Amino acid sequence: MQFKDHFSQQSAAYSRYRPGYPQALIEFVADAAGGRDLAIDCATGNGQAAVALAGPFAAVLAVDGSVSQLQRAVPHPRVQYACAFAEALPVADHGTDLIAAAQAVHWFDFERFYPECRRVLRPGGVFAAWTYEKFRVDDRVDAMIDAFYNDVVGRYWPPERRYVEQGYRTLPFPWDELSAPAFSLETEWTLAQVIGYLATWSSVQRYKDAHGGVDPLPQLQHRLTPLWPTDGSTRRIAWPIHLRLGRA
Repeated sequence: MQFKDHFSQQSAAYSRYRPGYPQALIEFVADAAGGRDLAIDCATGNGQAAVALAGPFAAVLAVDGSVSQLQRAVPHPRVQYACAFAEALPVADHGTDLIAAAQAVHWFDFERFYPECRRVLRPGGVFAAWTYEKFRVDDRVDAMIDAFYNDVVGRYWPPERRYVEQGYRTLPFPWDELSAPAFSLETEWTLAQVIGYLATWSSVQRYKDAHGGVDPLPQLQHRLTPLWPTDGSTRRIAWPIHLRLGRA
């Protein structure tokens, strides 16, 4: 089976610069699931969500189709990593309490993935998908990031990115939906960390592929430099998170 692999080329940067998820989000999802024997993290990448889920769950199965990503996954005694696709989970029927997809479900084949979720979820189990938008800092930084997103690398975003831009509101969602509060992912980053994170965008990699390896980020970094502390200290970064939660 083939899958839409937009991240293996930048898996090292992905491991270093992709942010983790807020504990409040993880606890909310775990409480909704009820049972806490097993959670499955689909398209785990380097395991950010999987390791977080290992807090409330006795065991986590974290799957990804990219060997490169899994080779850089964060080890945890309650997380088992497996090279597998979300549409073909290596789990027995009705064997899991939770299926999670963090910043990933928009890449899946919905017609195959959702029936697979119903196969492996226990009665009353929960499916959770969340995504985060562009990060926000202040009006000046946000305007530069928006211009880069739309005008420089905009044409290189895969079409599935529209689901993220729409906050997953238009995501096909054949579940009995549960209400969920708003969450925010927040951190303190230097400008170097911001640029490292932007390097993980699939559109940046596709831009480089289309321009003979030319990197669009140094020019953006030059423009952002006056807006960051000159001593290399950090600024607060925030991503709005959109969570969709459904019960089997």
